Amino acid sequence: MKLKQIGGVAWGLVTLVLILALLVWSQVRLAGGHLTIYDIFPVLGLSAFSIMWCHYVIGAMAKYFNQEKSPGLTFFYKITEVVVLALLLLHPGLLIANLWFDGFGLPPFSYLQAYPSAIQGFALLLGTVSLLAFLAFEFHRKFGQRSWWKYIDYASMVAMVAIFFHALLLGGELAVVWFKVIWLLYGVTLIGAIIYGFQGKRRKHE
Repeated sequence: MKLKQIGGVAWGLVTLVLILALLVWSQVRLAGGHLTIYDIFPVLGLSAFSIMWCHYVIGAMAKYFNQEKSPGLTFFYKITEVVVLALLLLHPGLLIANLWFDGFGLPPFSYLQAYPSAIQGFALLLGTVSLLAFLAFEFHRKFGQRSWWKYIDYASMVAMVAIFFHALLLGGELAVVWFKVIWLLYGVTLIGAIIYGFQGKRRKHE
């Protein structure tokens, strides 16, 4: 696979997954005709995960075709990483702000009131811990060469799996059958990409 081709595949894949996220979100949230912040913040989380899933899948492809240094991929990652960071901050940020405006206070108490069941609480815990892992990973340009960075690297892999279950347990969009099937495919391919990429990362850090 040539340099330009893998860059094109990356942009094509991320466009596809974002369209799918918007389609299922509109199917679930636009049916009532009246949108609130509680309807808007879920699509930000779906989009963030979808883009990060693309990072893992495209990263595995780039490794397989020995195209990890492709200029097209470098540009792809530079743009999409900024988008992901914004989505990661907005997704819980909008929820926290709206819960506060509605009189629920601030986390963790607002979460406990708005999502009282044990399963919901567990899903929120997965999301919160994963967010911290993703935010720590944003310092990879500064600390990526340090010997201890491998633990942040591994934590981000675990966080991706945790977010997969966070959405599966909590996301209303996952009640839609066709998207749930796609989400499960995301999970299977994510695990495959993580295992394949982990082999190279472990050798790199040894």
